[in-house]
Amino acid sequence: VQLVESGGGMVQPGGSLRLSCAASGFTFSSYDMSWVRQAPGKGPEWVSSIGTGGINTYVKDSVKGRFTISRDNTKNTLYLQMNSLKPEDTALYYCARRTVSYSYDYWGQGTQVTVSS
Repeated sequence: VQLVESGGGMVQPGGSLRLSCAASGFTFSSYDMSWVRQAPGKGPEWVSSIGTGGINTYVKDSVKGRFTISRDNTKNTLYLQMNSLKPEDTALYYCARRTVSYSYDYWGQGTQVTVSS
């Protein structure tokens, strides 16, 4: 199993980024997937999840209306579109494979998002 995130970077407040997570080594379309972030000095924080078919999505309240999770099962890729970014969104963003017990069994290496003027 391999999860490889990309798309992070440094943006000004109000800017946008689109994160991608390329999955391999398993049947991507059979698993719910999530984005989890970790800010400096803090623990991991769930951001968003998506069901296998891409229809059912869940987003943390603090990013609702700004972040959109999606997936392309034909490309084995998970996405996170982030708009209206705020400094408090600064973190290392991970994609993770979710298990049936709602834990995570595989994580990517993370992609850094920094929001600063």
